[in-house]
Amino acid sequence: MYFVNAPFFLRWMYPSVTWNRSRLDKKIYLTFDDGPIPEITPWILDVLKEYQVKATFFCVGANIVKHPDIFQRLLREGHRIGNHTYNHLKGWDTPDDSYMENVRLCQTHTQTNLFRPPYARAKKSQINILKKDFELIYWDVLSGDFDLNLSPEKCYNNVLKHTKNGSIIVFHDNLKAIPRVKYTLPKVIEHFLKKGFTFDIL
Repeated sequence: MYFVNAPFFLRWMYPSVTWNRSRLDKKIYLTFDDGPIPEITPWILDVLKEYQVKATFFCVGANIVKHPDIFQRLLREGHRIGNHTYNHLKGWDTPDDSYMENVRLCQTHTQTNLFRPPYARAKKSQINILKKDFELIYWDVLSGDFDLNLSPEKCYNNVLKHTKNGSIIVFHDNLKAIPRVKYTLPKVIEHFLKKGFTFDIL
């Protein structure tokens, strides 16, 4: 189970993390988790380049090491990088010291002040440590592109229904998400550009 739109009780439980940017500005923030990988990240970059849109990529350290050329392209094309741990760890199941060491290992490659915990599952003790060095980026629109039971059309509608000024939208550049990302991403960009929104990096 997951929430497409971050409910109030989650925002109340985790007040020190960022759920959205200013609601005053007609800006949207696209984010992509888990890459970079050759199967989908270059395609996403091609789409972003076509529409002249920038995004923020929360990268897994092990994938940066495997695919340094794609990571360098992210940087070269002006996108923002976030830390997503080195091994895509689930914080709830990982001792704090091991989790923080994994974050530090990823940070040797990402060199960023942005962090997003994989699965959004970090203990409060981990959040308290992380917030000293990072802005913790959550979201207010989770596309559901990772959900194998979700149709591409429903993924698209999830984003359209919940996105507004300042929304942080989560997509994934991982294997599970490919059919839904390929259907949804260009349509989302076209839809909101026509409505006068701009896309920005975090």
